[in-house]
Amino acid sequence: MIKHLIATSQLIIVTLLLLTFCSCQEEIPATPKDLTKEALIPKPSNMSATGSSYRLTSATTIYVDGSSEEVKAIGQQLANQINPATGFNLKVVATDTPPSDGIFFILNKKASLGKEGYDLNIEDNKIVFSANQPDGLYRGIHTLIQLLPARINASSIQEGPWEIASGNISDQPEFEYRGAMLDVSRHFFGVKDVKRVIDLIAKYKLNVLHLHLADDQGWRIEIKSWPNLTKVGGSTEVGGGEGGFFTQEDYKEIVRYAAERYIMIVPEIDMPGHTNAALASYAELNCDGKATELYTGTEVGFSTLCTGKEITYKFIDDVFRELAAITPGPYLHIGGDESHATKKNDYIKFITRVQGIVSSHGKQMMGWDDIIAGDIKTNAVVQHWAKEDNAKAAVEKNVKIVMSPAKKAYLDMQYDSTSHLGLHWAAYIEIDDGYNWNPNNYITEVKKENILGIEAPLWTETVTNMDELEYLVFPRLPGYAELSWTDESKRDWNEYKVRLGKQKSRFEIMGVDYYQSKMVPWVDEVETVIPKATGL
Repeated sequence: MIKHLIATSQLIIVTLLLLTFCSCQEEIPATPKDLTKEALIPKPSNMSATGSSYRLTSATTIYVDGSSEEVKAIGQQLANQINPATGFNLKVVATDTPPSDGIFFILNKKASLGKEGYDLNIEDNKIVFSANQPDGLYRGIHTLIQLLPARINASSIQEGPWEIASGNISDQPEFEYRGAMLDVSRHFFGVKDVKRVIDLIAKYKLNVLHLHLADDQGWRIEIKSWPNLTKVGGSTEVGGGEGGFFTQEDYKEIVRYAAERYIMIVPEIDMPGHTNAALASYAELNCDGKATELYTGTEVGFSTLCTGKEITYKFIDDVFRELAAITPGPYLHIGGDESHATKKNDYIKFITRVQGIVSSHGKQMMGWDDIIAGDIKTNAVVQHWAKEDNAKAAVEKNVKIVMSPAKKAYLDMQYDSTSHLGLHWAAYIEIDDGYNWNPNNYITEVKKENILGIEAPLWTETVTNMDELEYLVFPRLPGYAELSWTDESKRDWNEYKVRLGKQKSRFEIMGVDYYQSKMVPWVDEVETVIPKATGL
């Protein structure tokens, strides 16, 4: 009897202690936070704060409305980004009833949000993502990740708390095309590296990765009907390295990985110039019937396909037929720049004919602004990089433009004269120079309605590895992301550089080798840590 009473007493004491502990936990007030002060990039369209916060815990559940596998996959992507650093194992659950707590994803078919817009409502007890399309839900999760402490990007378990400022964000992009370009021809970057680039650009809501797959120095995509393109043309790179190439299965994997992150791949096969790798692979593509030597230098403008030979167009048709079959996006990029070795009339006829080949495979032609010399159809896209007159001609022909002015948007340009990587033939592009231009009036005759979007290209003459790549891309890339996402009325360099400076801890935790420009007030993230509750 006495033992029973003692056991009962001990049970009561333990129960009281647990209740007290739980009570203390529940009584922890939400930390006051101001959502409008968060350093989000790109800056959202509209934000309002309610002065409180939502605390993410191991008990949080991610709910998705209905049975959509696509929406469930987006919820799982959020869980996958949260779990490693928190140590949580957040569950993703489908529901037909809006939950009273947790994180909830719902497609609300609100047409005004467009394809990629989203609403994010954060309360003390729940977070609701709503969007017109899944693309918008996905863009929203990267806003949420930026609202969490920088250590959320760590791959190992970090100490909490994990708190998110409360309020509402209603957000949508300024331009539908928001891209970066990676040249894998001058120096080859494999599947793993390309996936890393995709992950990094996704964090800032870019939705296009343009891959420059063929140039004088290397051919990087398997074409089964012309196998020597990779066997010979893919065997080297700038400086004489071993080069490399993507098999079609590699390329499909890149496309799949990008699509999961709502990023479109735009493949480029440059022509009729920048083609020495192809000319070295097949003698018949040369006017004299002799294969050229492989080239590992960095000069431009010396090569050309033989535009008068029918075999050239058979070659192009085969290349684009195979590439179109594994590219779900609407565009095939034909390059077309710096074709100095091609006679002008031959060039014009060539571009016009190649446009027909692209169209025959169900795709739209895209090319550098030089292609406007051809008889271009209105569904083509011109990428402005050099000559303003070419952009003006595109407007006259009612052809959409992607803005990539070399003097402002080329990621391979040096930051200043002391930079150890990059070139400066177009300009030195410091962080403020890359941000302080307005695509809507950069060229007087080119207005917003003429612009499809913005792209920041990285050419790789001087870039041999991921550290070098990241050093040139960051921290300029977030600025181009903001230029393409955020309305010009909300952009201000003096305010932006403060937000950019607060990305320092995120870059470092993500392992990004970035350039610490003196133009930016870099600061390490400092957070208020709430003391853990203690029992009796």
